[in-house]
Amino acid sequence: MQIKVPYGKDGEKTATIGDHLDTSFLEANEVEIKEPGMLLNQSLDAPVNSPSITDFLADARDLLVIVNDATRPTPTKQVMDVIYDKLAHLPVKYIIATGAHRGPSHEEYLQVFGDHYEKIKDDILVHDARRSEEMVFLGKSSNGTEMYVNKAGVDAHKIIIIGSVEPHYFAGYTGGRKSFLPGIAGFDTIEQNHKLALVPEARALALEGNPVHEDMVDALKVVKKEIFAIMTVLDKNHSIYAVTAGDIHDSFMEATHRANEVFAAPIKEKADIVVSVVKFPGDIDLYQAQKGIDNAKLALKNNGILILVAKCRCGIGGKTFADLLGSCDTPQEVLDTIEKGYKLGYHKAAKMAEIGIWAEMWAVTDVEPEIIEKLLIRPFASLQEALDKAIETKGDSAKVLFLMDGGLTVPMVD
Repeated sequence: MQIKVPYGKDGEKTATIGDHLDTSFLEANEVEIKEPGMLLNQSLDAPVNSPSITDFLADARDLLVIVNDATRPTPTKQVMDVIYDKLAHLPVKYIIATGAHRGPSHEEYLQVFGDHYEKIKDDILVHDARRSEEMVFLGKSSNGTEMYVNKAGVDAHKIIIIGSVEPHYFAGYTGGRKSFLPGIAGFDTIEQNHKLALVPEARALALEGNPVHEDMVDALKVVKKEIFAIMTVLDKNHSIYAVTAGDIHDSFMEATHRANEVFAAPIKEKADIVVSVVKFPGDIDLYQAQKGIDNAKLALKNNGILILVAKCRCGIGGKTFADLLGSCDTPQEVLDTIEKGYKLGYHKAAKMAEIGIWAEMWAVTDVEPEIIEKLLIRPFASLQEALDKAIETKGDSAKVLFLMDGGLTVPMVD
């Protein structure tokens, strides 16, 4: 059997495995796709618990549009195609909700905004979490997190948020409230919030009792802005499946149900070997591609082998988590170090170390092998080589599962 999996924006990795092996493929669920312009217009005209976008904008003195950066598959350009003319009469600023990520390259600006970029480039702000002078203190969350957010989000008369909702390995889901915190939050705020990712309640598809989610909701309670949210849910091919709009919380909750229809994928039993493929743009670096490791663990047996396939176009990504992993000889040493003091990025290291205690992590990436192997991950030059070694290790009776969109798909054992 010849296997082909996506790699990078347009490439693929191939391998051949024996037909005698118990091999299965898990993808996001098939859903019916309708014309995206129609879905967008319907949601804007009849939003959830909110006036229509036209009525929302009617008395706006100025507007801030919050958009995701290029690490997310959010179809911002398609949303802009529909709403751009509706904003023409207003003073508008756009802010890229980078969280603690770096700012975009020129190519990434085009990835986000498409042909709108040239028209609006002078009105685009790029959030920089480390510029404390640009942050406003909102108070403390119910979990004690000191909430600082970009003053652009506090000063604006009205706000539109363009986002996408898919499972997130510790916030429960992306989208909605996440555009504010961590999207345009201060670095210390993000660090305090992400430390909460270390608790068991912070996991994919979980909102109730999840302190990371609770922080995000608390920030919006304090801001008290009129916000019109536009939340998209994509299918496995990154086509728009559903759009919810209106009240930021209600539209988000409705979108989570639609996201489950796509990304909560049932499996009968766990596998000995799981190959987790992280697609573009989630394969930007290892820091982001780690989501594919965390989702894949849900389909992996104890003492199994997890093979990450992700291009990691920009290398490792988060230096802090890489430095921690690289300084430790064992997964337990990583967790012991975090116990002594938390830094932003350590949550990624912790999630990987927790898996490393009971499974092996291997990877096929563009990152130099000598860098990857310092991070508790065994590097392989090709998918074929990794599969051959995994099957040799686990034997011909091993169950092999290919998780075809590991960054977003959440395996659910029946």
